[in-house]
Amino acid sequence: MAQHRRQLDERVNDISPTRHILVVSHTGRPDSIDAALAVCGLLGDAGVVPVLPRDEWDDIRRAEPTAAIDDVEILFDGVACDDLECVIVLGGDGTILRAAELIRGTRAPIVGVNLGHVGFLAESERDEMADTVARVLAADYEVEERFALDVKVTNGDEVVYETWAMNEATVEKASRERMLEVVIEVDGRPLSSFGCDGVVMSTPTGSTAYSFSAGGPVVWPAVQALLLVPLSAHALFARPLVVGPDSVLAVEVLSRTDARGILWCDGRREHDLPPGARVECSRSDQPVRLARLRTGPFTDRLVAKFQLPVTGWRGPARVEAEPTAEGTR
Repeated sequence: MAQHRRQLDERVNDISPTRHILVVSHTGRPDSIDAALAVCGLLGDAGVVPVLPRDEWDDIRRAEPTAAIDDVEILFDGVACDDLECVIVLGGDGTILRAAELIRGTRAPIVGVNLGHVGFLAESERDEMADTVARVLAADYEVEERFALDVKVTNGDEVVYETWAMNEATVEKASRERMLEVVIEVDGRPLSSFGCDGVVMSTPTGSTAYSFSAGGPVVWPAVQALLLVPLSAHALFARPLVVGPDSVLAVEVLSRTDARGILWCDGRREHDLPPGARVECSRSDQPVRLARLRTGPFTDRLVAKFQLPVTGWRGPARVEAEPTAEGTR
């Protein structure tokens, strides 16, 4: 994990003389549409050009025909991702993952306002939305880089699919009634073979997502590591694994049965896996950049987001200073 702080004029001058800020929201919910309109209004009042994805602009126009969004620019239609200074996301973690997909490969950081349930990646809540916009306008945030996964699917000697993941790449059984037979590999060496519902290969960011639900460990963002977590494996050795950040994880769908698998990346991108398919995951050289408004310990975020019980905590015992020679006289 890396953190960076830069002055506002440096951020803007590196991108464009006109400031463009992308707003991404869950337009299937009326409250998210209201939030998007409010944020666009605040940005416009500050002289910044709000930008929306085309589908969201259309959704808002259908839901609110009289909404004042004629001055809002459309992403990829006159405004490129490289023109963006920042991305404000209104929704939960799923909406943040969609925003990360939209701007993949750019330097624009993402700041989330949680309108969902847990919103683990979000920086603020709904009642802090106006303050969040003000902080973004003033560039009053730190940028934290979270590493992502490069994901490659091969069949024989042929690369048939390539993508990426911020949270995890999951190999799952395609048929509910059929177990998936796989062999897992670390750094080019086979480790174990078993029948299972699937295998999760995760980043530290994804350790509080699907990997967490599957019984994997919570990994602090500052820890550089990859995780592999079997799903309902029928095996004596099927423990979650934590390996170095430069390791390569692989899952092969065995051909000894005709069971097929499916690859899901961040729950958003999928690819069929016939028997014999192989999925490799390694650290990507393109991180995801998150704009952080708070720099508190990750422990506090865990406690707040998961509402963990800490009543009765007294903290480390205080050690009394030893009396000096003068103090004993």
